[in-house]
Parts: sequence; structure tokens; C-alpha cells
Amino acid sequence: MEGSWNILTLKWGTRYGAEYVNRLRHAVQRNLRRPHRFLCFTDDATDIEASVEIFALPRIELPMPAAVTGWRKISLFRDDLPAEGLGLFLDLDLVITGPLDDFFTFGSPEDIPIIHNWVQWHKKLFRGDPLIGNSSVFRFPINRCRFVWDQFHREKDWALANFRPPQSYLTHCIRPRMRFWPSEWVRSYKRHCRPVFPLNLILRPRLPRRTRIVAFHGRPNPHEAVNGYWVRKLHHCSRAAPWIAEHWR
Repeated sequence: MEGSWNILTLKWGTRYGAEYVNRLRHAVQRNLRRPHRFLCFTDDATDIEASVEIFALPRIELPMPAAVTGWRKISLFRDDLPAEGLGLFLDLDLVITGPLDDFFTFGSPEDIPIIHNWVQWHKKLFRGDPLIGNSSVFRFPINRCRFVWDQFHREKDWALANFRPPQSYLTHCIRPRMRFWPSEWVRSYKRHCRPVFPLNLILRPRLPRRTRIVAFHGRPNPHEAVNGYWVRKLHHCSRAAPWIAEHWR
């Protein structure tokens, strides 16, 4: 049923604790006006709040180490998930800072919108901006995209050997139905919030105007960035960002 709205997330292993699920749930409740379901597929539901619907991780046969990476997102394209309608997938390491309803009404219900992946400016000088998606935030019609699951299993060995990171393979599969979210909706903490070196050592990270979601791909994670992140590589450091605490709670 296209009218049903669902938030989906995946949690496996120990990298992110239950607090990441709970804080994402709270943020969705604050920023999504329409009734919806919030589903978490996980191997450990300990301390996850009761307002989150818990389900086992969708089964997918993957070799190590792919089994503990973003390749697991392919399992969401099975045709037997316990939901119907539109599904908005959200990574756990996101900070939601604005309204989410437009993520469900953007484009056609059959589209698969995704982030246009961020590439450092010097890597685009001679090849332009590659049409690769970032799978931290994407939407799809649940149980109606079996073609991704089937394609992966037809060419699994080739896919695992040739695509890095896994989201580049997802882009390969969904390209006929892929659309990119408006660029200002989802921003990268590292690319758009943290000042460039050496200003990152002096100025606080900022939240760009009209941003609705901040993605924390790689390090730091939100719990590391909120009070300041200091490591040996000075260009990776950042001062405290109090606005994270306002939105990530």
C-alpha cells in the first residue's frame, strides 16, 4: 500500500549501541508528522525502546567480512519484509535536524531516491561528479524491488569482487529508478559542517541552513563529535558542536 510510511534501520554487531536506535527513533518522532512505523532489524534488541518494532535481520548469505558491512542492505530488497508501502531507510549514525515528510512525497512512489554521494573537490577535477549514491538515506517501495535481490544473487561473486564500497553496487542496480535527493536536504558532517584544515582547529562545526539530515560517514560518530573530536591527524579534528546535542537526544 503506497500510502503507508515506514522508517527502516539495521543494527548488527557492537559498533552502535541501543542508544543510537533510540535517539534516531526520538528524532523521527519529532520530525515526521504523518503516522508511520519504525522498524529496526537487528541481532540484539537489548535496551531498545518499546516504540521501536523489532525484527530479526533479513537473511542474506554473505561471506566474511562482507557479512558485517553495508552489503547487508541488499537484504532489504527481499519481497517478504514485515511491512508494506514506502520505506525510508536511515543509517543509525545520522543526526536529523529538520522535517522528514518530504522524503516520502519526493518524486514518484516507484522511484528509489538516494543521496548523491559526496566526493572531495580535487577528485572531480578531471572526471566530473560521478553518479554514485550514498546509501545512508534512501527510499523504496517495500517488497516491490525484488529485482535488486535477484540481480545480486545472479552476479554475487562478481559484485563482491568489483564494487567498493557496497553502496556503489546498490547504485548499479537501482540506476533506472534512481533519483537524487535535493542536495541541501542531507549534508555530510565532514564535507559541509566541519571547517577545512586548519580552520577546523579554530572554528566550530556549523549546521548548514535547510539541512534536514546530517550524515556521519566514517569517523567521528555523533557521540564523538558533539564535545569535540581530537586525533593525531589534525585535519580530522573538530571542535565541539553543541547543535548535535540539541538534535541527537
